[in-house]
Amino acid sequence: MMDASVEQNKLSLSVELALKKARQLGATQAEVGASVDEGLIATARKRTVETVEFTKNHGFGITVYCGQAKGSASTSDFSEAAILNAVDAAYAIAKHTSEDTYAGLADAAQMAEGIPDLELDHPWALSVDDAIATALKCEAAGLDFDTRILNSEGSTVSSGRSVRVYGNSHGFLAGYPASRHGVSCALIAEDEGGMQRGYWSDSQRDASLLQAVGAIGEKAAQRALNRLGPQPIKTAKVPVLFRAEVAGGLIGHFNASIAGGNIYRNSSFMIGKVGEAVFPSFFNLKEQPRLLGGASSSAFDSDGLATYEKSFVIDGVVQSYILSTYSGRKLGLKSTANAGGLRNVRISDTGDDFAGLLKKLGTGLVVTELMGQGINIVTGDYSRGAGGFWVENGEIKHPVQQITIAGNLADMFSNIVAIGNDLDKRGNIHTGSILLEQMTVAGN
Repeated sequence: MMDASVEQNKLSLSVELALKKARQLGATQAEVGASVDEGLIATARKRTVETVEFTKNHGFGITVYCGQAKGSASTSDFSEAAILNAVDAAYAIAKHTSEDTYAGLADAAQMAEGIPDLELDHPWALSVDDAIATALKCEAAGLDFDTRILNSEGSTVSSGRSVRVYGNSHGFLAGYPASRHGVSCALIAEDEGGMQRGYWSDSQRDASLLQAVGAIGEKAAQRALNRLGPQPIKTAKVPVLFRAEVAGGLIGHFNASIAGGNIYRNSSFMIGKVGEAVFPSFFNLKEQPRLLGGASSSAFDSDGLATYEKSFVIDGVVQSYILSTYSGRKLGLKSTANAGGLRNVRISDTGDDFAGLLKKLGTGLVVTELMGQGINIVTGDYSRGAGGFWVENGEIKHPVQQITIAGNLADMFSNIVAIGNDLDKRGNIHTGSILLEQMTVAGN
């Protein structure tokens, strides 16, 4: 098992070596990111072991600045010679690159200090035999759930740990270990009408917080069974309810639309929307980057700035773009300490449970899966393949598949009717199911 403190010390020494070399070459500034990851993955399929995989990866990247011209290089070889060669390569590139007025490190006074322990590393003493047994148990729970579960795409158990270190020529040097453990299962149900796939998974930093292994297999089975017997629907404009497990995608599209990079490139429909009501007044979006044990927690961003809790939407009104040091400079704004993106996004709810959302929906569509990438952040146009359930008078009637849902993100955001308290807490974005007043649903 990885000794995180030993690995962090090794990475720190490599970062310091690279920064020293960059100074010797004459670089005005430099920054380095280094990481090591290792893991165990076991997959069972049809009640037998399919694969067991051990992984170990290294990453090392350096950016060198000569004035405001920059060059970058990377390597997966952590030998001293390879690291020094990477520095030489980055410096050579910087010497032949045009200057960028906005390039360079954040100001030295902005560097994070007093890095706290955010409790991100929770080793799981998982042997190969344990991993195999867990995968087999998960799949068996699903296969035995119902006689209509006739096949399996497998159950996978994974356990991984990583150490990441960032340092720059301001003297900033910090790192942290982190863990991520997961269990997933995909099963096939079949009846006289055909076959349907069901999938479920859980992922946590602390393995003790994972959903019960048998419950994951059973939920995958139930989701496959629920999709049996799909029926066609007519094309119409109807209310659409995104279940919590896919609703986070809508929030992700909003986050992309206010990302500084898209704003300064004039490639977002959200340009100029800071200070405007884009969502209903009950909508709030908060980032909690220092949440203990959070899925994406970090005490500092990719520029070395201290992260802090902030709201990007309050009472429906956009408060700020998502800014790194570079994108902030391009826009004449201050960084929001979000180099590397948002961390631990939390969406407010309207207090409705899922049954309550169905009643508010009335007649329309519940979306449980999405396919394709038909999103245009420049215009906000949205069109994706979907599957889910048709609802009448607040009750689920039958599954539907191979349909398309379409709209415009600006309209979709402003026409949110309610947000459920059925939070999906497995990833970076925690939100309940999201009910939209209306979208175009193209039937099959």
